Formats: sequence, C-alpha cells, structure tokens
Amino acid sequence: MPVIDPKEIATRDFHQFLLGAVAPRPIAFVSTVDADGNPNLAPYSFFNAFSSNPPMLVFSSNRRVSNNTTKDTLANVEATREAVINVVNYAIVRQMAVTSVEFDSDISEFEKAGLTPIPSDIVKAPRVKESPVNMECKVKDIITLGEHGGAGHLVLCEVVRMHIDDDIVDERNRIDPHKIDLMGRMGRAYYVRASGPAIHTIVQPVTQLTIGWQALPQSALNSKVLTGNDLGMLAGMQEIPSKEAVSALKSEEKVQACLSANDPVEALHKYASELLQQNRNRDLAGQVVWLGDLV
Repeated sequence: MPVIDPKEIATRDFHQFLLGAVAPRPIAFVSTVDADGNPNLAPYSFFNAFSSNPPMLVFSSNRRVSNNTTKDTLANVEATREAVINVVNYAIVRQMAVTSVEFDSDISEFEKAGLTPIPSDIVKAPRVKESPVNMECKVKDIITLGEHGGAGHLVLCEVVRMHIDDDIVDERNRIDPHKIDLMGRMGRAYYVRASGPAIHTIVQPVTQLTIGWQALPQSALNSKVLTGNDLGMLAGMQEIPSKEAVSALKSEEKVQACLSANDPVEALHKYASELLQQNRNRDLAGQVVWLGDLV
C-alpha cells in the first residue's frame, strides 16, 4: 500500500488522491452577485451540511493550484455576504459542467450554460430555476485555510429560505432520492448518479442496543460465505435468537435441504446470506446462522 506524505508530493497530485478517496461528494451549485449586482454561477464539490439548527451549509472555494488565484464566487460572498446554494441533479449536470469554465468576471455563466436565473425571496443572488432545490443563504463567516495554491476558503452559510420542487417530494412529505436524482463528484472527471440501483436502504435503529460483533457464533466469524456486510447486519440485531426458535427451523424444508448437504454449515450460511442480501428477514437469517453453530 503506497504511503503518501502531503509535504513530499506535488499539490496537484495529492489533490487527485484526496478527491479520489473522499468521494462521492455533493455538489454546491453556488449563485452569487458582485457588488454591482452582476451574477455568477459556479459548482463546488468541497461541500456539505453541518448543522440543522441553525441550518448551516459549508462549501470551500479553493485557490487555484495552477496560479494561486481565487475565484469570483469568493470575491462576491466577501462583498455581499450572501449566496444561493442550488443542488445539481442529472438533468442539469452537463450544464453545470459548462459553468466550471473560467470565464471572465463580466461573462454570465447562466447564459453560457443555458440556465435560468430567477429572483430569490431574501437574498440578492438569483436562484437556478432548473435546480430542484434552492437554498438562500446568509454568509456567517469565511475561514481562510492558507495562502498557497490549493488552500481552501470555508464559506459558512446559514440557510434563510429553502425552495423545493413539488415533483421531488413523496407522500410522506420527504425528498425522494429517486425523484431528485442527484449527482455527486468523485476524483478527476468521474461523477456518480445517486438514484435507481445506486440507492441502498440501510435500516439500523440507533436508540436500541445491539448484540455486537463479539456475540456472533464462532462458525459465522470463520465462515467462507458470510461477508463483512452480512456479519454487520447480524451484529446489528437487538437480541440473540432463542434456542427454541433456532431448533424449530429444523422442520422447514429449505433448512432440511441445507442440513442434508455435504457441508451443512456452508449451506446454511449461503441461505442466510441470501436472506440478508434480499433484505427479507434479518431475524430468520440470524436463526439460520445460529443453527449452523449447532451442526
């Protein structure tokens, strides 16, 4: 495994290792205006949400590695202390890419990318009409992390108004990940589309104690079939299966077939893994695994 010291590698190279490892990252599509009201639009993937009360978003406008200059967005938020953070979905990702070009400050990225600026309610910066979520923000602080190329400027933004497209909200009044169809940034020119089969549901109650890895049967820990994810699901159970429930499985046809196999433990583990991967019944999978410890 390569070991890299950031001080002994070119910044542009370490930048790519860093972005390749810390991924996927959400994309802040930041619209601002300068002191004269001229709009600017630019994407930033050093971005995330850090608080819900107060609602705080943070993105970083980094100094360019090539020539150590800063971007128009940074100058604009320093001058106005306002911004709109729009989200990027699949429908506009190629238009977003156009706005990453280093146009002169008097050129409108909205026009170059064919996107529509619409008025915000509270801040002067326009929203992106085509984006399914717009968050109007007041800039609370700007933290400079360095003066060399690649150094970030953390822009701390408090959300003062949020606009959500009705089409992306489900019947529970929550944003549906398949409908919003977000894009994430990875290293170099790689992106990821966060919808369809890329979406995984991982349910793990956090207010109830779990049995933990150390409580799993030794046969499961030594299994050549059960994966780390399989074992993690079992470790997340609230209680160890009862002896009565495990013993009752012996009368089931599927379990009897496993017990008649040349390697009954392996057969039981394959059955349990199928149950877990299909998210069918973790409790039943647990019982099957514990039965394997009795064979």
